[in-house]
Amino acid sequence: MSMIAAFYDNKSILITGATGFLGKVLMEKLFRTSPDLKVIYILVRPKAGQTLQQRVFQILNSKLFEKVKEVCPKVHEKIKPIYADLNQKDLAISKEDVKELLSSVNIIFHCAATVRFDDPLRHAVQLNVTATQQLLHIASQMTKLEAFIHISTAYSNCNLKHIDEVIYPCSVEPKKIIQSMEWLDDAIIDEITPKLIAGRPNTYTYTKALGEMVVQEEGSNLNVAIIRPSIVGATWQEPFPGWVDNLNGPSGLIVAAGKGFLRSIKATPMAVADLIPVDTVVNLTLAVGWYTAVHRPKPTLIYHCTSGTTNPCNWGKMGLQVLATFEKAPFERAFRRPNADFTTNYFTASYWNAVSHRAPAIIYDFYLRLTGREPRMTKLMNRLLRTISMLEYFINRSWEWSTYNTEMLMSELSPEDQRVFNFDVSQLNWLEYIENYVLGVKKYILKEDMAGIPEAKQHLKRLRNIHYFFNTALFLIIWCLLIARSQMARNMWFFISPLYNL
Repeated sequence: MSMIAAFYDNKSILITGATGFLGKVLMEKLFRTSPDLKVIYILVRPKAGQTLQQRVFQILNSKLFEKVKEVCPKVHEKIKPIYADLNQKDLAISKEDVKELLSSVNIIFHCAATVRFDDPLRHAVQLNVTATQQLLHIASQMTKLEAFIHISTAYSNCNLKHIDEVIYPCSVEPKKIIQSMEWLDDAIIDEITPKLIAGRPNTYTYTKALGEMVVQEEGSNLNVAIIRPSIVGATWQEPFPGWVDNLNGPSGLIVAAGKGFLRSIKATPMAVADLIPVDTVVNLTLAVGWYTAVHRPKPTLIYHCTSGTTNPCNWGKMGLQVLATFEKAPFERAFRRPNADFTTNYFTASYWNAVSHRAPAIIYDFYLRLTGREPRMTKLMNRLLRTISMLEYFINRSWEWSTYNTEMLMSELSPEDQRVFNFDVSQLNWLEYIENYVLGVKKYILKEDMAGIPEAKQHLKRLRNIHYFFNTALFLIIWCLLIARSQMARNMWFFISPLYNL
Protein backbone atom coordinates (compact mmCIF):
# COMPACT_ATOMS: atom_id res chain seq x y z
CA MET A 1 0.00 0.00 0.00
CA SER A 2 1.19 3.52 -0.74
CA MET A 3 2.26 5.39 2.41
CA ILE A 4 1.99 8.72 0.61
CA ALA A 5 -1.57 8.07 -0.60
CA ALA A 6 -2.58 6.94 2.89
CA PHE A 7 -0.99 10.05 4.42
CA TYR A 8 -3.36 12.37 2.52
CA ASP A 9 -6.48 10.47 3.59
CA ASN A 10 -8.70 12.57 5.86
CA LYS A 11 -6.49 15.62 5.32
CA SER A 12 -7.67 19.19 4.70
CA ILE A 13 -5.53 20.71 1.97
CA LEU A 14 -5.18 24.29 0.72
CA ILE A 15 -4.04 24.82 -2.86
CA THR A 16 -3.28 28.23 -4.36
CA GLY A 17 -3.15 28.43 -8.14
CA ALA A 18 -5.59 25.51 -8.37
CA THR A 19 -7.15 26.92 -11.55
CA GLY A 20 -3.76 26.86 -13.29
CA PHE A 21 -2.12 24.03 -15.22
CA LEU A 22 -0.04 22.59 -12.37
CA GLY A 23 -2.79 23.15 -9.79
CA LYS A 24 -5.36 21.18 -11.78
CA VAL A 25 -3.07 18.18 -12.23
CA LEU A 26 -2.16 18.33 -8.52
CA MET A 27 -5.85 18.20 -7.54
CA GLU A 28 -6.53 15.38 -9.98
CA LYS A 29 -3.73 13.23 -8.59
CA LEU A 30 -4.76 13.87 -4.98
CA PHE A 31 -8.37 12.81 -5.60
CA ARG A 32 -7.39 9.81 -7.72
CA THR A 33 -4.87 8.37 -5.26
CA SER A 34 -6.41 9.60 -1.98
CA PRO A 35 -10.19 9.73 -2.58
CA ASP A 36 -10.77 9.69 1.18
CA LEU A 37 -9.12 13.06 1.74
CA LYS A 38 -11.36 15.40 3.70
CA VAL A 39 -11.46 18.60 1.64
CA ILE A 40 -9.41 20.69 -0.76
CA TYR A 41 -9.71 24.42 -0.29
CA ILE A 42 -8.84 26.41 -3.40
CA LEU A 43 -8.31 30.16 -3.59
CA VAL A 44 -10.14 31.57 -6.61
CA ARG A 45 -11.87 34.72 -7.75
CA PRO A 46 -14.92 35.16 -10.02
CA LYS A 47 -13.95 35.40 -13.66
CA ALA A 48 -15.85 36.33 -16.83
CA GLY A 49 -19.15 36.47 -14.99
CA GLN A 50 -18.74 33.00 -13.44
CA THR A 51 -19.29 32.30 -9.75
CA LEU A 52 -16.70 30.41 -7.73
CA GLN A 53 -18.76 27.22 -7.90
CA GLN A 54 -19.20 27.55 -11.66
CA ARG A 55 -15.42 27.77 -12.04
CA VAL A 56 -15.06 24.58 -10.00
CA PHE A 57 -17.58 22.75 -12.21
CA GLN A 58 -15.75 23.99 -15.31
CA ILE A 59 -12.50 22.48 -14.01
CA LEU A 60 -14.15 19.17 -13.09
CA ASN A 61 -15.91 18.90 -16.46
CA SER A 62 -12.61 18.69 -18.35
CA LYS A 63 -11.28 15.37 -19.64
CA LEU A 64 -8.53 15.56 -17.02
CA PHE A 65 -10.95 14.55 -14.25
CA GLU A 66 -12.68 11.63 -16.00
CA LYS A 67 -10.83 8.96 -14.02
CA VAL A 68 -11.32 10.88 -10.76
CA LYS A 69 -15.09 10.74 -11.15
CA GLU A 70 -14.88 6.95 -11.30
CA VAL A 71 -13.04 6.59 -7.96
CA CYS A 72 -14.56 9.67 -6.27
CA PRO A 73 -18.08 10.28 -7.71
CA LYS A 74 -18.80 13.13 -5.26
CA VAL A 75 -15.55 14.94 -5.93
CA HIS A 76 -17.35 18.29 -6.33
CA GLU A 77 -18.43 18.06 -2.68
CA LYS A 78 -14.79 17.82 -1.56
CA ILE A 79 -13.67 21.04 -3.23
CA LYS A 80 -14.41 24.25 -1.35
CA PRO A 81 -13.62 27.42 -3.33
CA ILE A 82 -12.70 30.47 -1.27
CA TYR A 83 -12.80 33.97 -2.69
CA ALA A 84 -9.31 35.48 -2.76
CA ASP A 85 -7.33 38.03 -4.74
CA LEU A 86 -3.54 37.91 -4.57
CA ASN A 87 -3.40 41.56 -5.59
CA GLN A 88 -5.21 42.68 -2.44
CA LYS A 89 -4.15 43.10 1.18
CA ASP A 90 -4.40 39.85 3.18
CA LEU A 91 -5.36 38.21 -0.14
CA ALA A 92 -8.91 39.63 0.31
CA ILE A 93 -10.01 36.49 2.16
CA SER A 94 -13.05 37.10 4.41
CA LYS A 95 -12.74 36.80 8.19
CA GLU A 96 -15.11 33.81 8.20
CA ASP A 97 -13.03 31.95 5.60
CA VAL A 98 -9.77 32.79 7.38
CA LYS A 99 -11.20 31.40 10.61
CA GLU A 100 -12.13 28.12 8.89
CA LEU A 101 -8.71 27.82 7.25
CA LEU A 102 -6.87 28.51 10.51
CA SER A 103 -8.70 25.71 12.29
CA SER A 104 -8.77 23.11 9.51
CA VAL A 105 -5.83 23.14 7.05
CA ASN A 106 -3.18 20.41 7.37
CA ILE A 107 -1.16 20.92 4.17
CA ILE A 108 -0.58 23.97 1.95
CA PHE A 109 0.58 23.73 -1.66
CA HIS A 110 1.43 27.25 -2.82
CA CYS A 111 1.38 27.07 -6.64
CA ALA A 112 -0.02 30.52 -7.46
CA ALA A 113 2.25 32.96 -9.30
CA THR A 114 2.40 35.19 -12.32
CA VAL A 115 4.38 33.38 -15.02
CA ARG A 116 4.45 36.31 -17.46
CA PHE A 117 8.06 37.12 -18.26
CA ASP A 118 7.33 40.73 -19.18
CA ASP A 119 5.24 41.67 -16.14
CA PRO A 120 6.08 45.08 -14.66
CA LEU A 121 8.14 44.66 -11.50
CA ARG A 122 5.41 46.07 -9.24
CA HIS A 123 2.88 43.43 -10.37
CA ALA A 124 5.40 40.57 -10.30
CA VAL A 125 6.47 41.51 -6.76
CA GLN A 126 2.85 41.64 -5.59
CA LEU A 127 1.96 38.17 -6.89
CA ASN A 128 5.24 36.30 -6.43
CA VAL A 129 6.61 37.94 -3.28
CA THR A 130 4.05 39.93 -1.28
CA ALA A 131 1.27 37.34 -1.72
CA THR A 132 3.68 34.61 -0.58
CA GLN A 133 4.55 36.67 2.49
CA GLN A 134 0.88 37.18 3.34
CA LEU A 135 0.06 33.50 2.86
CA LEU A 136 2.92 32.55 5.18
CA HIS A 137 1.53 34.97 7.79
CA ILE A 138 -1.83 33.18 7.62
CA ALA A 139 -0.12 29.77 7.66
CA SER A 140 1.83 30.63 10.83
CA GLN A 141 -1.51 30.89 12.68
CA MET A 142 -2.89 27.53 11.51
CA THR A 143 -3.19 25.18 14.48
CA LYS A 144 -3.12 21.93 12.47
CA LEU A 145 -0.64 22.78 9.74
CA GLU A 146 1.85 20.00 9.04
CA ALA A 147 3.65 21.24 5.91
CA PHE A 148 3.92 24.30 3.64
CA ILE A 149 5.15 23.42 0.12
CA HIS A 150 6.20 26.33 -2.09
CA ILE A 151 6.48 25.90 -5.87
CA SER A 152 9.28 28.06 -7.26
CA THR A 153 11.22 27.63 -10.53
CA ALA A 154 14.57 26.11 -11.46
CA TYR A 155 15.31 29.39 -13.24
CA SER A 156 15.08 31.56 -10.11
CA ASN A 157 18.88 31.63 -10.15
CA CYS A 158 19.43 31.48 -13.91
CA ASN A 159 22.18 34.09 -13.57
CA LEU A 160 24.34 31.15 -12.38
CA LYS A 161 25.64 28.29 -14.51
CA HIS A 162 25.63 25.63 -11.77
CA ILE A 163 22.77 25.77 -9.27
CA ASP A 164 22.69 23.85 -6.01
CA GLU A 165 19.66 23.02 -3.86
CA VAL A 166 20.19 26.06 -1.67
CA ILE A 167 18.60 29.51 -1.42
CA TYR A 168 20.79 32.18 -2.98
CA PRO A 169 20.43 35.70 -1.56
CA CYS A 170 19.45 38.64 -3.76
CA SER A 171 21.27 41.97 -3.55
CA VAL A 172 18.26 43.69 -1.94
CA GLU A 173 16.18 42.14 0.86
CA PRO A 174 12.61 41.19 -0.10
CA LYS A 175 11.10 43.36 2.66
CA LYS A 176 12.80 46.44 1.25
CA ILE A 177 11.59 45.62 -2.26
CA ILE A 178 8.03 45.12 -0.99
CA GLN A 179 8.11 48.41 0.90
CA SER A 180 9.56 50.35 -2.03
CA MET A 181 6.79 49.11 -4.35
CA GLU A 182 4.28 50.85 -2.08
CA TRP A 183 5.59 54.38 -2.65
CA LEU A 184 7.74 54.48 -5.79
CA ASP A 185 5.96 55.60 -8.96
CA ASP A 186 5.92 53.43 -12.07
CA ALA A 187 8.48 55.52 -13.97
CA ILE A 188 11.11 55.12 -11.24
CA ILE A 189 10.37 51.39 -10.86
CA ASP A 190 10.81 50.87 -14.62
CA GLU A 191 14.12 52.76 -14.47
CA ILE A 192 15.60 50.73 -11.60
CA THR A 193 14.27 47.32 -12.73
CA PRO A 194 17.30 46.43 -14.94
CA LYS A 195 19.66 47.20 -12.05
CA LEU A 196 17.66 45.15 -9.56
CA ILE A 197 17.29 42.02 -11.67
CA ALA A 198 21.06 42.19 -12.44
CA GLY A 199 21.96 39.23 -14.63
CA ARG A 200 18.48 37.73 -14.80
CA PRO A 201 16.48 38.08 -18.03
CA ASN A 202 13.13 39.18 -16.60
CA THR A 203 11.05 40.11 -13.55
CA TYR A 204 9.60 36.58 -13.29
CA THR A 205 12.88 34.85 -12.42
CA TYR A 206 13.92 37.71 -10.13
CA THR A 207 10.70 37.78 -8.10
CA LYS A 208 10.66 33.98 -7.79
CA ALA A 209 14.14 34.24 -6.22
CA LEU A 210 12.79 36.91 -3.84
CA GLY A 211 9.85 34.62 -3.05
CA GLU A 212 12.24 31.86 -1.97
CA MET A 213 13.98 34.26 0.41
CA VAL A 214 10.60 35.21 1.88
CA VAL A 215 9.76 31.53 2.45
CA GLN A 216 13.08 31.01 4.21
CA GLU A 217 12.71 34.08 6.42
CA GLU A 218 8.98 34.12 7.16
CA GLY A 219 8.50 30.35 7.33
CA SER A 220 11.24 29.58 9.84
CA ASN A 221 8.68 28.36 12.39
CA LEU A 222 6.92 26.09 9.87
CA ASN A 223 7.70 22.79 8.16
CA VAL A 224 8.58 24.26 4.79
CA ALA A 225 9.97 22.88 1.51
CA ILE A 226 10.64 24.48 -1.88
CA ILE A 227 10.30 22.73 -5.24
CA ARG A 228 12.02 24.11 -8.33
CA PRO A 229 10.63 22.67 -11.59
CA SER A 230 12.20 23.64 -14.91
CA ILE A 231 9.99 24.06 -18.02
CA VAL A 232 6.70 22.35 -17.15
CA GLY A 233 5.16 20.54 -20.11
CA ALA A 234 2.33 18.14 -20.94
CA THR A 235 1.64 14.98 -18.94
CA TRP A 236 3.95 12.03 -19.42
CA GLN A 237 1.74 9.20 -18.11
CA GLU A 238 -0.99 10.41 -15.75
CA PRO A 239 -3.88 10.44 -15.98
CA PHE A 240 -3.07 9.89 -19.67
CA PRO A 241 -0.22 11.00 -21.98
CA GLY A 242 -0.11 14.41 -23.62
CA TRP A 243 -2.69 16.38 -21.61
CA VAL A 244 -2.05 20.13 -21.66
CA ASP A 245 -4.37 23.14 -21.46
CA ASN A 246 -2.21 26.26 -21.90
CA LEU A 247 0.05 27.96 -24.45
CA ASN A 248 2.99 28.60 -22.14
CA GLY A 249 6.52 27.58 -23.11
CA PRO A 250 6.83 24.83 -25.76
CA SER A 251 3.04 24.54 -26.17
CA GLY A 252 2.83 28.02 -27.72
CA LEU A 253 5.76 27.29 -30.04
CA ILE A 254 4.16 24.00 -31.14
CA VAL A 255 0.86 25.72 -31.93
CA ALA A 256 2.59 28.55 -33.79
CA ALA A 257 4.66 26.12 -35.85
CA GLY A 258 1.81 23.69 -36.43
CA LYS A 259 -0.52 26.43 -37.60
CA GLY A 260 2.05 27.92 -39.94
CA PHE A 261 2.73 31.14 -37.99
CA LEU A 262 6.29 30.17 -37.11
CA ARG A 263 8.85 28.96 -39.65
CA SER A 264 12.02 29.04 -37.56
CA ILE A 265 13.37 30.18 -34.21
CA LYS A 266 16.74 31.43 -33.03
CA ALA A 267 18.02 28.65 -30.78
CA THR A 268 21.18 26.72 -29.99
CA PRO A 269 20.50 23.16 -31.23
CA MET A 270 22.74 21.53 -28.60
CA ALA A 271 21.37 23.59 -25.68
CA VAL A 272 19.43 21.38 -23.27
CA ALA A 273 15.65 21.73 -23.46
CA ASP A 274 15.08 21.15 -19.75
CA LEU A 275 11.47 20.11 -20.10
CA ILE A 276 9.74 18.32 -17.21
CA PRO A 277 6.31 16.65 -17.48
CA VAL A 278 3.67 18.18 -15.23
CA ASP A 279 2.73 14.81 -13.68
CA THR A 280 6.39 14.33 -12.69
CA VAL A 281 6.30 17.68 -10.87
CA VAL A 282 3.04 16.71 -9.15
CA ASN A 283 4.39 13.33 -8.02
CA LEU A 284 7.46 14.99 -6.51
CA THR A 285 5.29 17.66 -4.88
CA LEU A 286 3.08 15.11 -3.14
CA ALA A 287 6.09 13.07 -2.04
CA VAL A 288 7.71 16.23 -0.64
CA GLY A 289 4.49 17.11 1.19
CA TRP A 290 4.50 13.70 2.87
CA TYR A 291 8.22 13.74 3.70
CA THR A 292 8.15 17.30 5.07
CA ALA A 293 5.15 16.62 7.31
CA VAL A 294 6.36 13.25 8.61
CA HIS A 295 10.13 13.78 8.93
CA ARG A 296 10.16 17.56 9.56
CA PRO A 297 13.65 18.12 8.09
CA LYS A 298 15.66 21.15 9.18
CA PRO A 299 16.83 23.36 7.59
CA THR A 300 14.40 23.97 4.70
CA LEU A 301 15.04 21.53 1.84
CA ILE A 302 14.96 22.59 -1.81
CA TYR A 303 14.16 19.98 -4.47
CA HIS A 304 15.15 20.43 -8.11
CA CYS A 305 12.67 18.90 -10.54
CA THR A 306 14.66 18.95 -13.78
CA SER A 307 15.57 16.56 -16.58
CA GLY A 308 18.85 17.84 -18.01
CA THR A 309 21.10 16.26 -15.40
CA THR A 310 19.80 12.69 -15.68
CA ASN A 311 18.09 12.50 -19.07
CA PRO A 312 19.01 15.46 -21.30
CA CYS A 313 17.17 16.34 -24.51
CA ASN A 314 18.46 19.22 -26.63
CA TRP A 315 16.39 21.71 -28.61
CA GLY A 316 17.59 20.30 -31.93
CA LYS A 317 16.36 16.81 -31.09
CA MET A 318 13.08 18.20 -29.80
CA GLY A 319 12.56 20.26 -32.95
CA LEU A 320 13.18 17.27 -35.22
CA GLN A 321 10.67 15.16 -33.30
CA VAL A 322 8.08 17.95 -33.45
CA LEU A 323 8.63 18.09 -37.23
CA ALA A 324 8.29 14.31 -37.52
CA THR A 325 5.00 14.41 -35.64
CA PHE A 326 3.70 17.21 -37.88
CA GLU A 327 4.39 14.95 -40.86
CA LYS A 328 2.23 12.19 -39.34
CA ALA A 329 -0.47 14.42 -37.90
CA PRO A 330 -0.46 17.96 -39.36
CA PHE A 331 -2.53 20.67 -37.69
CA GLU A 332 -5.70 21.84 -39.35
CA ARG A 333 -6.08 25.06 -41.35
CA ALA A 334 -5.14 27.95 -39.12
CA PHE A 335 -7.59 30.52 -40.31
CA ARG A 336 -10.84 30.38 -38.78
CA ARG A 337 -8.84 33.27 -37.38
CA PRO A 338 -6.49 34.70 -40.07
CA ASN A 339 -4.57 31.85 -41.69
CA ALA A 340 -0.78 31.85 -41.96
CA ASP A 341 -1.08 30.90 -45.60
CA PHE A 342 2.18 32.64 -46.49
CA THR A 343 4.37 30.76 -44.02
CA THR A 344 5.11 27.10 -43.55
CA ASN A 345 5.32 24.44 -40.85
CA TYR A 346 9.03 24.54 -40.18
CA PHE A 347 10.10 24.21 -36.57
CA THR A 348 13.90 24.32 -36.51
CA ALA A 349 16.66 25.47 -34.18
CA SER A 350 18.16 27.98 -36.61
CA TYR A 351 18.31 31.74 -36.99
CA TRP A 352 14.98 33.13 -38.14
CA ASN A 353 14.59 36.11 -40.39
CA ALA A 354 12.04 38.67 -39.19
CA VAL A 355 11.29 39.74 -42.75
CA SER A 356 10.16 36.23 -43.71
CA HIS A 357 7.66 36.33 -40.82
CA ARG A 358 6.37 39.90 -41.06
CA ALA A 359 6.19 40.25 -44.84
CA PRO A 360 3.63 37.43 -45.31
CA ALA A 361 1.63 38.88 -42.40
CA ILE A 362 1.54 42.32 -44.06
CA ILE A 363 0.50 40.77 -47.38
CA TYR A 364 -2.27 38.78 -45.74
CA ASP A 365 -3.55 41.83 -43.86
CA PHE A 366 -3.68 43.69 -47.19
CA TYR A 367 -5.81 40.84 -48.56
CA LEU A 368 -8.10 41.06 -45.52
CA ARG A 369 -8.58 44.79 -46.04
CA LEU A 370 -9.49 44.23 -49.71
CA THR A 371 -12.13 41.69 -48.66
CA GLY A 372 -13.57 44.03 -46.00
CA ARG A 373 -12.28 42.09 -42.98
CA GLU A 374 -10.29 43.26 -39.99
CA PRO A 375 -6.50 43.00 -40.53
CA ARG A 376 -5.09 41.06 -37.56
CA MET A 377 -2.21 38.99 -38.88
CA THR A 378 0.54 41.61 -38.38
CA LYS A 379 -0.55 42.21 -34.78
CA LEU A 380 -0.60 38.46 -34.13
CA MET A 381 2.83 37.98 -35.70
CA ASN A 382 4.34 40.85 -33.71
CA ARG A 383 3.00 39.29 -30.50
CA LEU A 384 4.45 35.92 -31.48
CA LEU A 385 7.87 37.39 -32.28
CA ARG A 386 7.85 39.28 -28.96
CA THR A 387 7.08 36.03 -27.12
CA ILE A 388 9.86 34.21 -28.96
CA SER A 389 12.33 36.98 -28.12
CA MET A 390 11.54 36.50 -24.41
CA LEU A 391 12.14 32.76 -24.74
CA GLU A 392 15.46 33.13 -26.58
CA TYR A 393 17.39 33.50 -23.32
CA PHE A 394 16.26 30.03 -22.24
CA ILE A 395 16.55 28.19 -25.56
CA ASN A 396 20.12 29.33 -26.15
CA ARG A 397 21.60 28.32 -22.77
CA SER A 398 22.08 25.23 -20.62
CA TRP A 399 22.26 24.96 -16.85
CA GLU A 400 23.41 22.34 -14.36
CA TRP A 401 21.14 21.67 -11.39
CA SER A 402 22.21 19.43 -8.50
CA THR A 403 19.53 16.92 -7.49
CA TYR A 404 20.85 15.44 -4.23
CA ASN A 405 17.67 16.11 -2.23
CA THR A 406 15.44 14.80 -5.01
CA GLU A 407 17.51 11.61 -5.23
CA MET A 408 17.50 11.28 -1.44
CA LEU A 409 13.71 11.50 -1.37
CA MET A 410 13.38 8.81 -4.03
CA SER A 411 15.51 6.48 -1.91
CA GLU A 412 13.19 7.11 1.06
CA LEU A 413 10.13 5.87 -0.82
CA SER A 414 8.86 2.31 -0.74
CA PRO A 415 8.74 0.40 -4.05
CA GLU A 416 4.98 0.98 -4.19
CA ASP A 417 5.37 4.73 -3.66
CA GLN A 418 8.13 4.86 -6.28
CA ARG A 419 5.62 3.36 -8.70
CA VAL A 420 2.53 5.40 -7.75
CA PHE A 421 4.43 8.69 -7.27
CA ASN A 422 7.12 8.25 -9.89
CA PHE A 423 9.34 11.28 -10.45
CA ASP A 424 12.32 9.42 -11.93
CA VAL A 425 12.74 11.26 -15.22
CA SER A 426 15.55 8.93 -16.32
CA GLN A 427 12.81 6.53 -17.45
CA LEU A 428 11.35 9.10 -19.86
CA ASN A 429 11.46 8.26 -23.59
CA TRP A 430 11.78 11.71 -25.18
CA LEU A 431 10.71 10.78 -28.73
CA GLU A 432 7.52 9.18 -27.45
CA TYR A 433 6.87 12.01 -24.98
CA ILE A 434 7.28 14.80 -27.55
CA GLU A 435 5.03 13.01 -30.04
CA ASN A 436 2.33 12.67 -27.36
CA TYR A 437 2.90 16.32 -26.44
CA VAL A 438 2.29 17.54 -30.01
CA LEU A 439 -0.79 15.32 -30.37
CA GLY A 440 -2.02 16.56 -26.98
CA VAL A 441 -1.70 20.19 -28.11
CA LYS A 442 -3.67 19.31 -31.25
CA LYS A 443 -6.38 17.46 -29.33
CA TYR A 444 -6.77 19.28 -25.98
CA ILE A 445 -5.84 22.89 -26.79
CA LEU A 446 -6.87 23.25 -30.43
CA LYS A 447 -9.74 20.72 -30.15
CA GLU A 448 -8.85 19.23 -33.52
CA ASP A 449 -10.27 15.90 -34.61
CA MET A 450 -7.64 13.30 -35.46
CA ALA A 451 -9.96 12.19 -38.31
CA GLY A 452 -9.09 15.42 -40.14
CA ILE A 453 -5.43 14.45 -40.68
CA PRO A 454 -5.69 13.70 -44.47
CA GLU A 455 -7.14 17.15 -45.16
CA ALA A 456 -4.51 18.72 -42.89
CA LYS A 457 -1.76 17.00 -44.90
CA GLN A 458 -3.08 18.57 -48.09
CA HIS A 459 -3.12 21.95 -46.36
CA LEU A 460 0.47 21.41 -45.22
CA LYS A 461 1.48 20.72 -48.82
CA ARG A 462 -0.21 23.93 -50.00
CA LEU A 463 1.53 25.92 -47.26
CA ARG A 464 4.92 24.60 -48.36
CA ASN A 465 4.26 25.44 -52.01
CA ILE A 466 3.22 28.97 -51.05
CA HIS A 467 6.34 29.35 -48.90
CA TYR A 468 8.64 28.18 -51.73
CA PHE A 469 6.91 30.54 -54.18
CA PHE A 470 7.18 33.47 -51.76
CA ASN A 471 10.90 32.87 -51.08
CA THR A 472 11.63 32.52 -54.81
CA ALA A 473 9.77 35.74 -55.60
CA LEU A 474 11.53 37.56 -52.75
CA PHE A 475 14.94 36.38 -54.01
CA LEU A 476 14.20 37.49 -57.57
CA ILE A 477 13.01 40.93 -56.43
CA ILE A 478 16.14 41.45 -54.32
CA TRP A 479 18.36 40.21 -57.15
CA CYS A 480 16.73 42.56 -59.66
CA LEU A 481 17.21 45.49 -57.29
CA LEU A 482 20.88 44.56 -56.87
CA ILE A 483 21.40 44.38 -60.63
CA ALA A 484 19.74 47.77 -61.05
CA ARG A 485 21.85 49.44 -58.36
CA SER A 486 25.15 47.55 -58.25
CA GLN A 487 27.74 47.35 -61.03
CA MET A 488 29.31 44.31 -59.31
CA ALA A 489 25.95 42.47 -59.40
CA ARG A 490 25.53 43.30 -63.09
CA ASN A 491 29.02 42.03 -63.84
CA MET A 492 28.27 38.77 -61.99
CA TRP A 493 25.02 38.38 -63.92
CA PHE A 494 26.71 38.94 -67.29
CA PHE A 495 29.39 36.42 -66.30
CA ILE A 496 26.95 33.74 -65.07
CA SER A 497 24.15 34.01 -67.67
CA PRO A 498 26.24 32.74 -70.67
CA LEU A 499 27.01 29.57 -68.72
CA TYR A 500 23.34 28.56 -68.95
CA ASN A 501 23.68 28.49 -72.76
CA LEU A 502 26.56 26.01 -72.74
